[in-house]
Amino acid sequence: MAKRVRVDGWLFTVTLLLVFVGLVMVFSASAVMAKDRYGSGYYFVLRQMVWAVGGLVAMVAAMKVDYRRYKNPAVVFSALGITAFLLISVFFLDRAHNTHRWIHWGGFSFQPSELAKPALILFLAFFLESRTKSMNDWRNTLLPAVIPTLICLGLIVLQPDLGTAIACAAITACILFAGGLELKYLGYGLAASLLPLYFLIFHVAYRRERILAFLNPYSDPQRAGFHIIQSLIAVSTGGITGVGLMEGKQKLFYLPEPHTDFIFSVICEELGLVGAIVIVALFAIFLWRGVRTALRTQDMFGRFLAVGITSMIVVQAFINISVVLGLMPTKGIPLPFISYGGSSLFITLACVGVLLNVSKQAE
Repeated sequence: MAKRVRVDGWLFTVTLLLVFVGLVMVFSASAVMAKDRYGSGYYFVLRQMVWAVGGLVAMVAAMKVDYRRYKNPAVVFSALGITAFLLISVFFLDRAHNTHRWIHWGGFSFQPSELAKPALILFLAFFLESRTKSMNDWRNTLLPAVIPTLICLGLIVLQPDLGTAIACAAITACILFAGGLELKYLGYGLAASLLPLYFLIFHVAYRRERILAFLNPYSDPQRAGFHIIQSLIAVSTGGITGVGLMEGKQKLFYLPEPHTDFIFSVICEELGLVGAIVIVALFAIFLWRGVRTALRTQDMFGRFLAVGITSMIVVQAFINISVVLGLMPTKGIPLPFISYGGSSLFITLACVGVLLNVSKQAE
């Protein structure tokens, strides 16, 4: 029987739709703010468009490269080493917004933690491919697999960026589970993380305030609870069909970061429940096709890549939407493909290109 040579049309189409929706909503959410700050309502959307075009080119290029070429120690450990170097280098650069998350060079800015997610996925896929029959061997499999992950998580937490660290941990857990790791070991890992999470959350003032605001945002409506209150106002204002594209009011200097972390609030306000369901449905289709690709792939390296890339995108979408709806404390996690952020969009699209190549090679 001939091998299927076409890429997954569903994945490809859903990705294009999400990118298109993202460009439209970035413009809608940022136009007034961009006009006020930079003198042009197109400031953010034009930059996002450049990154989107570059990302789509990278996606098509990665789609044509056999993913097995990445199964090379030189590629894997170079990616891991460069990522670790960049994660460390940010601590020697000037702080931005009281954090060490960004590398700025001219008009270009890059967040190394975005590179950590695909680098960890590549490493775990490479390392675990031949160890699926010994996944529960904590000394020879689990520990060597988890140590690089823990190092990256530690560096990301120190930036500080607890949200991205949690997303990386979730991606790692998904890959380990897909490899056959027993649930009890994931439970042990979760239990071991509770004490560090307690100190990272309740012994850091602004994180503790976010938890308290999550439990009762109206206890501090002007400070800690402001983000979630404004987000919920936007969501509730939209109703079933929304107030209309470009007609939202909360983005007019009420809702903080309307074009980045809280862009889903703008979607809910302007496009209503219908628009929100469409976005959730697109991510659900992405999850379905990504899992389908992983299940149809006989090569374990490709399967782990598919699981990792799919979980990377879906976990971030789940966290972002949950925060906007008040189901989780506020985290600085963007909505994949849609939130403003060039380097994040570019890396995500390049990863989707790898996933599409896996789908093409699947039997």
